[in-house]
Order: sequence, then structure tokens, then C-alpha cells
Amino acid sequence: MSTTITEIAPDVFRLSLFVPAINLQFNHFLVRDEEPLLIHTGMRGTFSVVREAVSRLLDPSALRWIGFSHFEVDECGALNEWLNTAPHAQAVCSQVGALVNLNDFANRKPRGLAADEVFATGKYRFRFRPTPHLPHGWDAGIFFEETQRTLFCSDLFHQTGNVEPLTESDILGRARAAMVEYQGGLLMDYLPYTSRTGPLLNGLASLQPLTLAAMHGSTFRGDGARALQDLNHVMRDVYGEHEAPQSPSSTASTHPST
Repeated sequence: MSTTITEIAPDVFRLSLFVPAINLQFNHFLVRDEEPLLIHTGMRGTFSVVREAVSRLLDPSALRWIGFSHFEVDECGALNEWLNTAPHAQAVCSQVGALVNLNDFANRKPRGLAADEVFATGKYRFRFRPTPHLPHGWDAGIFFEETQRTLFCSDLFHQTGNVEPLTESDILGRARAAMVEYQGGLLMDYLPYTSRTGPLLNGLASLQPLTLAAMHGSTFRGDGARALQDLNHVMRDVYGEHEAPQSPSSTASTHPST
């Protein structure tokens, strides 16, 4: 396997690994700054491939920050391999993620971020927004780079296929197609839709992002606020308009025996 490297914004590089067997891209994002930041470690099995890609841009041992949205193997599976590679690196995630996962999992103590906490890597500033259960996991959160207005949106806007690195065209059609595809199979609950989904997406839209860096699929450049608001409608249409099937016990309770 190999990675494709694309600069999606100044000093922000998309390191994309396509896996044909599942028709899916896995995107990692490297911010080259005084204190370099890697967002998404990738899985342990792809660590050497991603490390080689990082080495084309900077010395991997110089990494200072390692961020991700939620505890999942493609988000942070290779975290300890990266911590061993970069002796001064520290994981950054939600306070919930640090408490329930990384304090035990990580080889070094993580930094748990509060709502709207900001940290700098040099000339770039990252704001953290907790987004529980968006895209999934109660520990989930999203990083927003304020200087260039780049939102690292994890599994939001998930697209399948080996698509172009960067687009200014609508990506919602692709995202909807992926949701519909997953609705019929094992991943039907991949993106839960709850009463909190809309307000969380509107909160991200209020940041007015210009670039949406998706973990799976093309990065979008354009009106990120409108795209996030439209994503809420798409998710509601696909996931939120259907009643959950009743369990046998609840069905029985509505039809008491005589």
C-alpha cells in the first residue's frame, strides 16, 4: 500500500491511503508548524506506511501533537507506535476520551481538552469542540483550525471510492449515498441521529469553516457552514425519520391477553 499526499491548505497535508477491498480511503492530516500535529494515527497495521508518508514532509520524531475525534482503530489505533517514534509527542482528545480510554491505553499521559479550549502549534490555533455521538462515540470531538478555518470533521461527510483529494463541488450526494448503502447492512447505525445531532452540527457551522477535511473521501473547500447545515437535513432524512422496531416485550404489552 502507498499514500497520496495533497496540500489541502497551506501547511496542511492530506495523507490518503486507499483500500480497494472495502472501496474506502483513510485520510490522515499532518499540520507542518513549529509543533507539528498529526490528526488520525491510522491503524497499527498501516503505521509503517503512514510513517513513511510523514517522513516525506518532516522528521516523524519531531511530532508534538497527535489528535483524533474518538476512540477507534483508524482514528488512534497506532497511537503508541507514534508516541514511541516521537519522544515529545502528546495525544490530544476530549476530556471524556482521556478519562475513559487514553489514561489507560496510551503510553504517555494525554491532554484532555475542554469545550472550546484552544491550543497553538505555532502560527496555527486549534479550537476543540466536543460532539458526543457525532459522528459516533460519547468521547467524540472535532478540531477546528482558526487561522485558515479548516474543520477536521472525522467521519462526517463519509464518502466511498478512490475520489479526488480536494473538491469545490457538492459532496453531500456522495455522503447520502454512503449512508443509504450502510443502512442496509452491518454498518446501519454508523452515524446515529439524535435530538442533539442538529444543534451540534449547527454549532460546528457557526465556526464558518472554509475547508472540511473528511477522514473518508474528498476534502471540501467552500461554504462549510452551509454544507454542515445541509448534512443535518441529509442525516435526518436517512436516519431520523424512521421509527425503531418494537421489541417483542413492548409489542406484547400493547396487546394484553384477555
